[in-house]
Amino acid sequence: MLEQLDVTLPPGALPVGHMHPISRTIEEVSQVFMKLGFQIVQGPEVETDYYNFQSLNFMPDHPSRDMHDTFWIVPGQILLRTQTTSMQMRIMGQARPPIRTIMPGKVYRNEAVDASHEAMFHQLDGLLIDEHCAMADLKGCLEKLFHVLFGAGRRMRFRASYFPFTEPSAEMDIDCPLCGARGCQNCKYSGWIETLGSGMVHPYVLREAGYDPTKYRGFAFGIGIERLVKSRYALKEMRLLFGNDLRFLHQF
Repeated sequence: MLEQLDVTLPPGALPVGHMHPISRTIEEVSQVFMKLGFQIVQGPEVETDYYNFQSLNFMPDHPSRDMHDTFWIVPGQILLRTQTTSMQMRIMGQARPPIRTIMPGKVYRNEAVDASHEAMFHQLDGLLIDEHCAMADLKGCLEKLFHVLFGAGRRMRFRASYFPFTEPSAEMDIDCPLCGARGCQNCKYSGWIETLGSGMVHPYVLREAGYDPTKYRGFAFGIGIERLVKSRYALKEMRLLFGNDLRFLHQF
């Protein structure tokens, strides 16, 4: 007996897919900054030493380079970018102020993979250059972002830090979601989770771009997306985000 197919029957239901938590978080962060007047810009993952380091005040013998365990393609010349901050000079070299951009993308560092580190991860950098800009503007933008992502009740703090391309510099922390800021292994018993670095654009970077630092000022920040996802969903393991385990991914 020949098999018969009734083409008038409705098709079977297909499972509905959804966004990965990393992609979803990048999308939600981007939406917040787009509403604040920022534009999205993307750039190359294979970068030159000039854009990744030298143009950002990382001189060849600068000790801060030790924090960036670099994958070199041509030693001293071509590399896999260690930070999306490498897009800053590309943008400033092609435009004049005012500039309001965010730069999401993958970055690479030669690090041992563990619960909180990966050799490939995602960053989202932001840059604003204008004639009138202050640290208070930076703080206001970041507080707006974290209130949207975590709710108005989430505690945040800024603490002094150092980055060669910003002065002054600050890191931003949020209270640990796993222990409620009481202290646990996830937050190294401090009660706080580091989420991003930020600061006012260094005059060296402005001059390198051809801007007059006595006329223009700006702020910059860099957000670790995986750290943001860990804090949003109270995850203990970053490796879960790259494991492709559907039992885990179906939760989001």
